[in-house]
Amino acid sequence: MARNDDFVDISSSSQVQRAYGSSRQSTERAERIAAERSDRERKRRRKGRGRRIFVLVLSIIMLIVGTGFVGYYKVIDSLNFEEIIPPVANTNPTAAQESTVTVKDAGNSLLSSSSVLNILLFGQDYHGDEENGEPYGRSDTMILVSIDTVNKKIKLTSFQRDTYVSIPGYGDNKINSAFSTGGVPLSIKTIEANFGIKVDKYAVVDFDSFRDIIYELGGVDIELTLEEIEYINAQIIVNDQFDDTDLLEYDPYEEKQMVHLDEYQALWYARDRGEENLGGNPDFSFSGDDWDRTSRQRNLIETIIKSLREDATLPELVAIVNKIGPLITTNLKKSDITFLVSNMMTYLQYDMAELSLPTQPNWSYGTTDNGQSVIVINNWDQVRYDLASFVYEDAVSRSGSESN
Repeated sequence: MARNDDFVDISSSSQVQRAYGSSRQSTERAERIAAERSDRERKRRRKGRGRRIFVLVLSIIMLIVGTGFVGYYKVIDSLNFEEIIPPVANTNPTAAQESTVTVKDAGNSLLSSSSVLNILLFGQDYHGDEENGEPYGRSDTMILVSIDTVNKKIKLTSFQRDTYVSIPGYGDNKINSAFSTGGVPLSIKTIEANFGIKVDKYAVVDFDSFRDIIYELGGVDIELTLEEIEYINAQIIVNDQFDDTDLLEYDPYEEKQMVHLDEYQALWYARDRGEENLGGNPDFSFSGDDWDRTSRQRNLIETIIKSLREDATLPELVAIVNKIGPLITTNLKKSDITFLVSNMMTYLQYDMAELSLPTQPNWSYGTTDNGQSVIVINNWDQVRYDLASFVYEDAVSRSGSESN
């Protein structure tokens, strides 16, 4: 169980000075660079090269519920910009601030690097209800996306929502309860406090935007198992969605096979964590857990990335963002997005890597006093090190060991 002396208590800050390193340009300079690079690319590119525009950020946010960004201000203006107002910090600094994990160029107690941008993505399945005491709604998914410009990788870290952590100012609880209690600011503070990683930016999207973007993309071709296909069909039947979608057709003799998912089918795949007696029907019983669900989400985004790299056109991406932009809440500013766009052709070549927290064998299942099943981390220092070494790689060292 996480204890009050088991985490770094550092307030989250929305003013990240080194989010993109010391070479980060002003807004006007970034716009000029983006325009110049665009002109050069049009002159040099081979036939079809112009199709691979701004896939990275689109694909990243698709991992949760699907959305995207394009370097056009008329599109960016449709996003809901919301700066973070940090929660009041705990007055009790804790022993865990003396972590054994360090990063070479980290300038504070939280691990950070000028070469890595960390964006925390939230998938919101419920928008909140003031009268019922849930003003912030629920976050169904939390994924840290790390853009590593040194090792040339895009890294996806899923946080299991039942992980038992210390929520600053509110005691111990499941990690996803931080969102319903204090929204984005408390969720970021909780991630930072327990895992010691600096969160630079965030984005929040919901299930409606997921369906919208899958629809705009014309669906997704993906390889699924028989059980995954049957789960999707069962959810369509139980939820009586025949006015919106159809049952998947498949070969019952093939364990794995390619299928085409529409927006409703793709959402059920992304939410699949198995279930017993779905809809009260014993024939609809499926294996799985939240670990499987987060794995499916990462698989979905990687499939979409591969597809968009070859097939998506810029007008299609602009149309997608124009439609779903109002559903996105983020603190990525215009200058941030312009910078990403200006480097998009480079980022598109990066490899993808993924991690699920907590890592094995550093956790076990437990039960709270009120009977909730939770994931209890038994070795916090190792979990923090696993995350740090995944995000920062050779820049990470432990106290007492030789720094790389």
